[in-house]
Formats: sequence, C-alpha cells, structure tokens
Amino acid sequence: MSTKPTTESKVPSSKESKGAAVAGRKGSLYPGWLAFGVAALLLLAIVALRTFDAQVSARFPVIDPAIINIITLIVAFFAFDSILLWFLLHPGFSRPLRWGVGVGLFVAIAAAFAAIRIDGVAGDLTPRFAWRWSPPIDAQLTPLETKTASNVSTVDLTQTTPNDFPQFLGPGREPYLPQTDLERDWEAHPPKLVWKQKIGAGLSGFSVVQDYAFTLEQRGEDEWVTCYEIETGKPIWGHSIRGRYESKLGGIGPRSTPTIQEGRVYAMGATGVLRCLDGATGKLIWQDDLLKQVGITQEEELAEVSFGRSASPLIVDNLVVLPAGGKEGKTHSLIAYEKETGKVAWMKGDKQISYASPTLATIAGRRQILTVNEDTVAGHDAENGDELWTFPWPGASNANASCSQAVPLEGDQVFISKGYGFGSAVYKISPDSGGKWSADEVWANRRVLKTKFTNVAMIDGYAYGLSEGVLECAKVETGESEWKKGRYRQGQVLGVGKTLLVISENGELIHLEATPEENRELGKIQAIEGQTWNPLCLSGNRLLVRNSEEAACYELALAGENQDGSR
Repeated sequence: MSTKPTTESKVPSSKESKGAAVAGRKGSLYPGWLAFGVAALLLLAIVALRTFDAQVSARFPVIDPAIINIITLIVAFFAFDSILLWFLLHPGFSRPLRWGVGVGLFVAIAAAFAAIRIDGVAGDLTPRFAWRWSPPIDAQLTPLETKTASNVSTVDLTQTTPNDFPQFLGPGREPYLPQTDLERDWEAHPPKLVWKQKIGAGLSGFSVVQDYAFTLEQRGEDEWVTCYEIETGKPIWGHSIRGRYESKLGGIGPRSTPTIQEGRVYAMGATGVLRCLDGATGKLIWQDDLLKQVGITQEEELAEVSFGRSASPLIVDNLVVLPAGGKEGKTHSLIAYEKETGKVAWMKGDKQISYASPTLATIAGRRQILTVNEDTVAGHDAENGDELWTFPWPGASNANASCSQAVPLEGDQVFISKGYGFGSAVYKISPDSGGKWSADEVWANRRVLKTKFTNVAMIDGYAYGLSEGVLECAKVETGESEWKKGRYRQGQVLGVGKTLLVISENGELIHLEATPEENRELGKIQAIEGQTWNPLCLSGNRLLVRNSEEAACYELALAGENQDGSR
C-alpha cells in the first residue's frame, strides 16, 4: 500500500518560464535594444563631430569650438540618460536596486554641486572647477609691498626710448614690431627666465616705458594699477580703488591695458573708473566714473556690456579717448577727456560699445579715430569726434561680442575680424567731392580669421591670427586663407620682424616664422601656468607675459647676438 507525500515541490515547465520572460519583456517600458541603440548612435555622433570639427566649422561658420563643446555635452547627457532610463524601468532588476541606484546618483550629484564650483571657463567654454570653500586666486595673494618713497622718486617716465611699449598692443596700437629681429634658433639661444611671480587677476597686458612695466590687476575687492621694475619684478608702486568685476564667462578683474604718455599713466578699470596717475609715484592726478558720465548704473551696464569695460585709453593730442556707452537709446560711441584736467571735452556717436579699443589712423588724408561698436565699425574725426562713416558689423555685447581691433590698411582700407562665425572683411573708405564719406566692402569671408579674443598681426601683406583657436595666415588683398594649423586655442599673437610670437591659452610660448607657406615653428617653451588671454609685451629683448595667476619676464636673443648678449 502506497502513501502520498504530504508536500510537493513544483518545478515550472519550460512553457511557464517562457511565458514569464515574455511577461517581463512586455513589462519593460523602454527595451534594452532601443536604449543601447540610442546611446550608441549618440556616442557615434559625438565621435564624428569631434573628429571632423574643423570641417564642420568650415561648412557652417557659426558652429565654433564653443558650440561644438556645448553640443557634445548635451548629446553625452542624453546618451547617459538613455541607459539610465532603461535601468530604472527594467523589471528584471529588483525594485530596491533600482531605487538605490537612482537615489545614490541623485545624492552624488547633489554632493558634487555642494562641494565643487565652476571657477570659470576657457575660450571654448570648457569649465574650470574649484572647491567651493577655496577663495578666488586673487584673494590668496599677500598685500602688495612696494618700494619706499625715496626709491620711487628715481622713476622718470618723461624720457622715452625706442624700446618702449607704451600702450595696448604696442607703439602703433597693433601687435607688430617691424624693427625688432629675433634669433630664430631657440635650441642654441633659448629664452632666459629673468623672473616669475604671482600677480593679481585680470586680462590686462603690460605697458613699458624705460625700465618699468605697468598693468592692472585685481587683489581681493580692490582694483590696482601697478608699476614693476623689469629687471627684478619688484613692485615700485601701486594705486588701488574699491571695485571688482567677476563673472563665470568673463573671469575676474580688469581687462584693459594702461597707456603711458609724458610721464602719466592712464588706466580704465573694468567697472568704468578712469584714472590718471603720476608715473613716478602712482599718486592720483584725476579720476572719473565714466558710468556716471553716460548715466548708467553698474547693474544696468552689466546687462548691456556683460564682460566688463575692456577698452584701453587712446591719447589723441591733448585728449584721452574711450568708448562711452550708456543706456539703450541714450548711448554715445566715444567720450574724450582733457588729459591734463579730466574734464569731458566731447561725447559723440550713438552706438553701444564693444570690447575693442579705439585706434588713431589717417585715412584719405584725414586723421580719424577708428572704433568698433556693438554692431558697427565707424570712423570719427580726430579733432571734434564727429562721425564720418560707418558700416554694419553685427554683434551684441552681452552675447556674440566684438573684441578685435579695426586695423587701418594701405589704400584707405580697414580690416576687421571677429569670432562667433563672422570671420573677417575689408572695407574701402573714401569721401566724395561734397565731403560725404562712404565705406564699401572689398571682400568678406566668414570662414577666415575668426578672431574671438585676439587681434591679427599684419606682415608683408598677410594677416596672422588665431582663428577660433587655430593659427591662420590669410592674404589681406583677397581674404583667401593660405594655411590654418596649430591649435593654440584662445591665446594672443605678436608679430616681431619676420617672425611671430604666440602665447597659447595654456601659457605656452611659441616662436614661428611669419611665412604664407606653412606653419613653421622655430621653438616653444612653457612660459607661465594657467589660462592666458592677456596680450604680450616686448620691450627690446625683454618679453613680459602674464595671466590671472603668474607674471614672468624672459630675455629673448636678438639676431646676431652672441651667447653673452653682445653683438
């Protein structure tokens, strides 16, 4: 007699297992094949975009490296989200696991935001990060220690020398020194470091008269105009005012370069304060708040001109000329101060300002002040400021801003360039028999010399500049590109004789032959550390470089010099 077991273990049949799997697949709202397929396609799109970025920018000039980086970030975000969404919705994973991963990811992101801040961005919008509890780099500096008054009295800037670099971009307010001839062999004659030290924040360059260098820098809540001894790097004097500019996109500190003339230092701060200082002592002679002159508050100014006042003062006879600006509908293109007293002589034009500096030129026999406004380029009479001519040059000073100088050319022409997909152009300026001026386009090329924060060096009929971070040579007569090579990013260029000095965005100094044949590097060194947007300064054979962290002085061998510096 048999007995039945009291309990039975039931093993599911293959038919039942198949049914459960089908039910699991049906329960997945976002199937794996779709999730991983979407992610794979998006990642392939990123690879293609990054591989052929130069071709994409050439075909679509408005898509610059910054836009490519933004697109990459957005596409990568969606690729990651595709996989994450599949995981969170997949019924094959336990609910506690899915909840745990989701909550853990949220907590990790929240912790990262709590601990890390974006400390700024590079020229291509690549972010820089810092701990939230670490102070800005300029706030970490010790107080500026200057020499005693007895030593300061020996500074005499009223006497000039042929080696002076007394203003933004150099003696002619263009980044080219035709009379200097540098040694090309940097292996046999490498640059010699004279000194290197910390410096306050800002995008200002150095100006040099005799043996003294001047710049603007941010130290904490104060904006300084400083004078340094070139031989030692020691500060001679400093003059500070309360004021600070800071933004994630624009960085920290003043952005213009002082102008030295007849023993005086003229400096425009990022918040709109113009100072005239005694070059020997740093004592204030006069100052004026330009924003009050044009009737605009600091908050209103930043809405219109988001990246701070950047123009360097231009001396025209007995005047100090600067872009003026103001509220929408009540703007002035230029303002002129009497350089001895600081009294306003005139305000002319009706355009909002950009970030370029005015330039003095003679066109068709008439002395003119060239200025790049927010959305136009114009020429003003050097005597009274009256606008003579203008042509459109689209832009917005709180978005796709204009930074590059208008460059006067032979034949009464003006060259202009810009990033953000605008490229470069040349216009012919001419008056008619009735005295009416006109500006006619000679050529325009959106694919050539897309200078963003930089300017071009004109050498023997060719323009050399960083076009969206890549060095390019173009023929000025036609606007045709000769070559484009060398990813130095958003640095600066200085022409010296028949060669070029380029400071890359990461502080590397490159020496190149100025030739339309090819990018021919002659040597390179790591000059300073940190993001470098500041213009170069060369006085004789002494090169001054700086950024918001470091400043340095190098001796460069001149052609024909011996190892000991003799000729």
